[in-house]
Amino acid sequence: MSFRLASTIDDALDALASGARPIAGGTDLVVGARHGKAPLPEHLVAIDRLAELRGVCATDSGVAIGALTTHHDIEHDALLGSTWSALADGSALVGSPATRHVGTLGGNVMNSSPAMDTGAPLIVLGAEVELRSTRGSRRVAITDLWTGPGRHRAADDELCTVIHLPAPAAHSGSAYVRLEYRRAMEIAVVGAAANVTLRADGTVECVCVALTAVAPTIVSVTGLDHVAGMSVADAAAAVRSAASAQARPISDVRASDEYRRHTVGVMAGRAVALAQGRG
Repeated sequence: MSFRLASTIDDALDALASGARPIAGGTDLVVGARHGKAPLPEHLVAIDRLAELRGVCATDSGVAIGALTTHHDIEHDALLGSTWSALADGSALVGSPATRHVGTLGGNVMNSSPAMDTGAPLIVLGAEVELRSTRGSRRVAITDLWTGPGRHRAADDELCTVIHLPAPAAHSGSAYVRLEYRRAMEIAVVGAAANVTLRADGTVECVCVALTAVAPTIVSVTGLDHVAGMSVADAAAAVRSAASAQARPISDVRASDEYRRHTVGVMAGRAVALAQGRG
């Protein structure tokens, strides 16, 4: 095994072009190797000291979050907590306090787990991922990035550098909730994120909902255009029904498919109710 410490982004990109795999917090890569899921890559490049990939920065179009920004920093960031609340919700649920201090948003995104707690929030918030390589850079909508558990459309030599979130609509709020058996060091049995925009009279303008741990990838709930003009309570009921109907969960040691299909509807309804209170 070879190990290289990147001092600049270009240094990291050169290493990736030569076949290395990036490592930052290591909360997925190292833990997976210890549990026998996959051996450590033959070549690693450490990117954890690249300060330019950390931090939250307001932009003209929204906010840019460096890929190395930790879940702890996202959880406690005032701008994200007030304006892009669902992402702060999800980050607060990742692992334990120790995990959140070293685990990064970029690593979470590129791990491509259908049970990740930041994925559904990123979908309903309209996130784009910036990918860089020695060949240039491009943006990919988060909904187009994931193809299955642990799989994505980024090339092997591309590095996730920034996650971009657009500015939310007026009178909108977002939230993420999940069902788990314990509070810390747990993954979602099911989870749901919602982004709700209200009209001046308090009725619903539009709703975006995404579901965690009920399909090979995190999925958006479709067919919600008809909730426009509904009360929040009626919209939440419609979301509950649609989420349960569109979920395609599996049965495993943690829950049956039937239980997941029912409870993801409940979680989706709760996410809508919580999100509208933040609008």
